[in-house]
Amino acid sequence: MDAQTYLAALLAAPRPGTENVLAFYDHRVGHICTDASLLLLPLDDHICHRGDGLFESISYRQGRLFSFDQHLTRLKDGAAALKITPPCSWDEVRAIILDVARAAANEQGDMRVFLSRGPGGFGISPSECPQAGLYIVALRKNFAGEAFYAKGLTAFTSDIPPKQEYLARIKNTNYLPNVFMAMEAAQKGMDVAVTFDENGFMGEAATANVGLVDAHGSLLCPELRRILPGTTMLAALELAARRVPDPLPVLERPIHKDEIATAREMLLFTSSTLCVGVTHFDGIPVGHGAWRGKPGPVAQWLHTALLDHLLQQGTPF
Repeated sequence: MDAQTYLAALLAAPRPGTENVLAFYDHRVGHICTDASLLLLPLDDHICHRGDGLFESISYRQGRLFSFDQHLTRLKDGAAALKITPPCSWDEVRAIILDVARAAANEQGDMRVFLSRGPGGFGISPSECPQAGLYIVALRKNFAGEAFYAKGLTAFTSDIPPKQEYLARIKNTNYLPNVFMAMEAAQKGMDVAVTFDENGFMGEAATANVGLVDAHGSLLCPELRRILPGTTMLAALELAARRVPDPLPVLERPIHKDEIATAREMLLFTSSTLCVGVTHFDGIPVGHGAWRGKPGPVAQWLHTALLDHLLQQGTPF
């Protein structure tokens, strides 16, 4: 068939999820678009067939991007590690993200920023790709209500090991282990799979960081060397350390799985849900006394404190 006939068939092909695409940008084209049927990626971009690329997921509410500069810093660090040079300056990347957020014409949502090796072939060598790709998408997002936080989450020990140290701190697009963890959770009828290393020390969840409030009231997070340093978790540690009038001792150290049994609380941190209490781990209630098997007071406080902090510090667009 001719190009026009093929293009018409392509645009008419089924595209599940397009109702959630508010606006997007492709640096090859150089324009922002709001017609989700045109959100198309070249298959020979190495981000597709090799997972050779990076991404950031940035929540925004009330017209403010949460931890925007922290997300960009992490993207820059990942780009340096993978030796990917953006197709424009970092200042331009920042400005385009804000432009896409404005074009989405919605005060809340989720911004996805992808920096890829770029199109150029189906091999593995980066030398095939003359220029990196930059794709930015603003997505519709409905954030969880109070009932979600009051109920909390269930978690379990994943069969998937933590990522290797050299990959763990890079938010790359090779998420197959995370996909397996999501499949595990669905199969077990629970919410969150959590990784542990060969010595029983805690890693992370599929798309979240995990922490504990230990028996002494300290807020613990695993060593950052083998987990992705999540922007929400780092903000939570900062807020907890300067809480008024009762700051929490904050520790970054190896956390053994056995410590969950004596912990006051188990916490899950994500960009969209902020902080949620984990009520049961491997089928056993978490916590002590009246809070056993329920979201605890630190989880409840951190959810509110994080939302207030991120709105106050958020980047308006």
